Amino acid sequence: FVSKRYQQFRIVIDDSDAEWVLERFLGALASAYDPHTAYMPPTAVEDFAIDMNLSLSGIGALLSPEDGAAKIMEIIPGGPAARDEREIRLVPGDKIIGVGQDQAPVEDVLHLPLNKIVRKIRGRKGSRVVLQVISASDPGGGSTRLVDLVRDDVKLEEQAATGHVARVAWTNGTARAFGVVKLPTFYGSMTSNPRDPGFRSCTLDIARIITAMNDEIEGLVLDLRGNGGGSLREAVDLTGRFIRLGPVVQQREGSKILVHTDRDPAVTFRMPMVVLVNRVSASASEIVAAALQDYGRALILGDSRTHGKGSVQTILPLSNSDPRLGSIKITCANYYRISGGSTQLRGVEPDLVLPSVLEHMDLGEDKLPNAMPWTRIPAADYSPVNDLTPLIPRLGTNAQARLAADERYQRHLRTVEHVRDISQKTTLPLDYATRFRQYAAEREIQRAQEADEDGEEAPESPAPSRRRRQADQDDVVLDAALRVLADLTDLQQGVAIDPARDKNTLDAQEWLRRIFQP
Repeated sequence: FVSKRYQQFRIVIDDSDAEWVLERFLGALASAYDPHTAYMPPTAVEDFAIDMNLSLSGIGALLSPEDGAAKIMEIIPGGPAARDEREIRLVPGDKIIGVGQDQAPVEDVLHLPLNKIVRKIRGRKGSRVVLQVISASDPGGGSTRLVDLVRDDVKLEEQAATGHVARVAWTNGTARAFGVVKLPTFYGSMTSNPRDPGFRSCTLDIARIITAMNDEIEGLVLDLRGNGGGSLREAVDLTGRFIRLGPVVQQREGSKILVHTDRDPAVTFRMPMVVLVNRVSASASEIVAAALQDYGRALILGDSRTHGKGSVQTILPLSNSDPRLGSIKITCANYYRISGGSTQLRGVEPDLVLPSVLEHMDLGEDKLPNAMPWTRIPAADYSPVNDLTPLIPRLGTNAQARLAADERYQRHLRTVEHVRDISQKTTLPLDYATRFRQYAAEREIQRAQEADEDGEEAPESPAPSRRRRQADQDDVVLDAALRVLADLTDLQQGVAIDPARDKNTLDAQEWLRRIFQP
């Protein structure tokens, strides 16, 4: 195992081309100023566009490196590989060892870094790619076969918002229904016209999901765990789906303060809600969680704080005429809550802590080199729609009583404590047997949580594995959050927006005047 790792590392070093070297040199130079300023080669710019649009042109397969080849872990529904009905089609477990373009000879890609294999497989929509494959049924590689496919648009729906209705058995014997919406990333097309081909918006997707179950549910969980951010516009628009009008987040660039405001009085969901976060919920996730907390619109649950990224980046091309030069991502401003404080370093603190295994890991903006300090500006002009503060002590007491009697949750807490103990160790045993037992225990924890630590995988796209999966496991934190939501719904009597406090609606004409005044 160790020998294979070193061999793979040596191949990566030997295969380092000029773009790879330039990216690392300029990246090191840029990060001397702050951890989010970076050089972006053309491939990284392409990856960013894929993340925002949840779409690429390729074959539709999730790949992972194994023994120098690109192993097919999953066939993405709706892609060319999934639509292929031939007998020699690609299947999970196949290993790609060669790639050819149209009529050109197949090129050996064995032991190439996964990202370079992915680049060769991707291509222009409608173009032909030929893959040399070791069959899953013949792992020894005694024979190979050629599979040709025509590249087409592949929708990365695994990163799209999803939702379902969760049933909770309550103390009086009734079954209660609550909506759960999971958002892995704040995706959204660069264009603002929904009629444009391929237009995507996580806000519109979530609105459709909630509308479909609105009549059935009495509360909502917005799950932002593992969501590292994305589009600022989508964060503002999504927050606006839960309030009528008002500021969402402030942005300071130099001495200038810009207030990003929800200007749409439409509200998608009016009933009680909670937002789930963890230590890797960052940027746009923190904007939404902080705004809903400041408005008193939602209860925030999760790790003791979120990531703490409160800076704004913009992407600028190094040349308008030659895209081969790439772009640079520059930190240009800071985000601030509408209450005035920054999320930088401190993140968003939940109203009730429900820790995950990430709680004690070395994660967060404060762990990054050259991170900017926390600062504060004056609060924006806004009116909270409710005050949840008086309810929090009772909600916490009820939750503690339930969780103390919940064996599943207690096992989860023991796992969290075990991770804490491991993270605090500063030495490793040199004895092989002891070290192997420790390694086996750590791997068992990793498998049990499915963590945010999946291994390197690429659906011909760079979608970060840290934002993947958390869905199919027995999610005790989500279960605990649903029961807190049931309590909250009872205490709020199903009314999450107090008309007597919501001055944002009473002054709608004033908001419109502000919007349209020069």
